Amino acid sequence: MKNVVEDFDAIVIGSGHAGSEACLALSRLNKKTLLTTLNLDSIAFLACNPSIGGTAKGQLAGEVDALGGEMGVNADKSMLQLRLLNSGKGPAVQSLRAQVDKISYHNEMKHTLERQKNLDILQCEVAEILVENGAVVGVRTTLGEVYSCRAVVVATGVYLNSQIIIGDFTKKTGPNGYEPSTKLTQSLIDLGITVRRFKTGTPARVDGKSIDYSKFEIQPGDALNTSFSTLNKKVKNSLPCYLGYTSTAMHDLIRKNINRAPLYSGKIHGIGPRYCPSIEDKVMRFADKERHQLFLEPESALTDEVYVQGISSSMPSDVQREMYRLIPGFERVKIMRYAYAIEYDCIDALELKNNLESKKISGLFFAGQINGTSGYEEAAAQGIMAGINASRFIDNLPPVVLGRDQAYIGVLIDDLTTKEITEPYRMMTSRAEYRLVLRQDNCDIRLTQLGRDIGLVDDRRYRIFKRKLKQIARVQNELKAMKNPETLKPFFERKNESLPKSGLTLKEVIRRNNITIFDVCDEFNILKDVPKSVLEYVNTEIKYEGYIKQENEQIERNKQTENLILPDINYLEISGLRIEAQQKLQKFKPATLGQAKRIDGVSPSDISVLLVYLKLKGII
Repeated sequence: MKNVVEDFDAIVIGSGHAGSEACLALSRLNKKTLLTTLNLDSIAFLACNPSIGGTAKGQLAGEVDALGGEMGVNADKSMLQLRLLNSGKGPAVQSLRAQVDKISYHNEMKHTLERQKNLDILQCEVAEILVENGAVVGVRTTLGEVYSCRAVVVATGVYLNSQIIIGDFTKKTGPNGYEPSTKLTQSLIDLGITVRRFKTGTPARVDGKSIDYSKFEIQPGDALNTSFSTLNKKVKNSLPCYLGYTSTAMHDLIRKNINRAPLYSGKIHGIGPRYCPSIEDKVMRFADKERHQLFLEPESALTDEVYVQGISSSMPSDVQREMYRLIPGFERVKIMRYAYAIEYDCIDALELKNNLESKKISGLFFAGQINGTSGYEEAAAQGIMAGINASRFIDNLPPVVLGRDQAYIGVLIDDLTTKEITEPYRMMTSRAEYRLVLRQDNCDIRLTQLGRDIGLVDDRRYRIFKRKLKQIARVQNELKAMKNPETLKPFFERKNESLPKSGLTLKEVIRRNNITIFDVCDEFNILKDVPKSVLEYVNTEIKYEGYIKQENEQIERNKQTENLILPDINYLEISGLRIEAQQKLQKFKPATLGQAKRIDGVSPSDISVLLVYLKLKGII
């Protein structure tokens, strides 16, 4: 190759949440890595809401942390408020969500990347991915410079041929006015990668000084004994959020001007996320609803800008000014940044292996919104896995593929690589079959040892993990102590529990509906020096022991076929398969029988036929 400026082991294109995790994983695994970014000021930029976590997303952030990633660490550093969502429901659906300081989050991550050994950062636009004999060999920038490598991770977010839309106004730009990437899409198409068009949106940012907060309900943070990262246990709740509602007058205005909405006039062509509709879409789809919730979220402690969650829009600016002022408390509100929709190019993730490597180009990995996902947490989760697997590709090691029973990350990547995603993919607890074992409170228990084995979990994090395991073992051992009915009588009477006829272990006592591990610790003056988070974990394990056992038994039953590796099969030659199943299996080329089961259009009877074929061929 000509004009080679420097040789690297790996190159990461894009410095958002996927790119940041990918380049950190690669460099921390001792790979000489180059991170390219269109703008250094957009590193780990929170383009939409200033928050990390949320339902199921909190688990993703926790899993990234457990594997040795940076998102949770950075969220804790820049935290403004922390809440536990669904705290009144079961632990399977509880998730952490933090308001973070948008400015601090970017600065902290940028500083982390700048200090990282084995990592170079370059502001440039990559125009072409260079491939020889079906394998990545480097990239070429718009300046004509070439950087050689053995692996590339494409993590371009929403910047590929991106344009914003506000009413009739369109502009080719990325979020926040950052420059878009205009050359790389054609390179992907030339390499045979399928490209499609998605869209997302964001609400206006308003001047906090112009809000009448007395008309909103304050939403303070929770007093929690946890955080996203096991490296940090200090929770900071320095700024509140506020809950408010739209009005019927606002809805009437939207309906009156719906012909000017790009979503309805045909101006928008990209496919948007069904689970995060614009306010004009909400009003039209839910015509009988008199009001919709909105949340006021501080962007940073260093600015008066406030993010109006729940009111994303692409209406013309004059309509936006009027409709926002029809929200109670916004009568005199001043918009600082107009809401907009953004369209961008992404790929069909069905063209990826379950290690996020292209099926067509060796050494070419993809992570983040370019794979058709939405959300910072989904991006970071893909980023760390793409970085890990790009490193292992370079070292000729087998890939790391998380199962659906191991992590939400496993659910996410499995869904992306087996299901036809027709809109931006958002992680939800309902997507996980085994969500009781994939809880927010056990991310480290599930994944930290794996992160250590991979080489990403450092000594400090590992010491904290091993100490927690010892604390859990100690608690479980002390709860084996027996208590006779006479000793338990006053305690059970206060807790309105029926007295047993024989003695109970303390663990059996905790199984009672009205008694928790904290009640037991107080009553018998034990385990006072054990962290509350450890006690909460053990309490959940005890309270839900039967259900957890059922899920684990189901996991074991499914493992026999779930992880069965499928060779390169010509499915069109298996006569017993239905035509649709033949076509789908031939197109997707599932890596395992478990993946084959989850492909839309492949029925249980098709799997039975496939099993017979595998037995006849001596594969199983």
